[in-house]
Amino acid sequence: MDRRTEIVEAARKSFTLFGYKATTMEQVAKLAKVGKGTIYTFFKNKDELFQEIVIQFIKEMKAEVENTIDPHQSVIDNTHHVLMKILEFREVHKLYSKLIEEERSMSTPEVHEMIKQIENELLNYLEEKIKIAVQRDEVLPCDERLVAYLLFKAYLAVVVDWSDHHDEDLTEKQIINLFQSTIFRGLMK
Repeated sequence: MDRRTEIVEAARKSFTLFGYKATTMEQVAKLAKVGKGTIYTFFKNKDELFQEIVIQFIKEMKAEVENTIDPHQSVIDNTHHVLMKILEFREVHKLYSKLIEEERSMSTPEVHEMIKQIENELLNYLEEKIKIAVQRDEVLPCDERLVAYLLFKAYLAVVVDWSDHHDEDLTEKQIINLFQSTIFRGLMK
């Protein structure tokens, strides 16, 4: 592993453990087993290092999501699988969970911007998939960005928020049935 990669991995670990605000370049240097000056040869400040980690996070998530698409399945089934994978990745990825926790508790502006960037990338991805489905005449013409936002936020509410306020989680089958009988029904030709 090269120095730059070691630094990025150490920073990812530090941001995951301590959050953005509490992470220092000294901690990152210590975790990477390099001098603090070595970090500055690759990144001019903590924000730039944080940005690099977020960009890698987005790439990883897109790769995971892309692997769920099956060209033999309907646009509805693929959309469901993509959204579930995004939410699964969000729940499993400790760094992202730490950032959401920090944004809620401390309202750190840098964290807010990074979460906004991640969400924007996800919405761009979903919007593009919806545009393709419209072009293929699989779904009705619509405001693709607005539909991407609606789907993402609705899935987020049903998959994540539901379990925070109810004693039992919804099964994937219940979620699929709910969306097929509501939002997806309104999009289908």
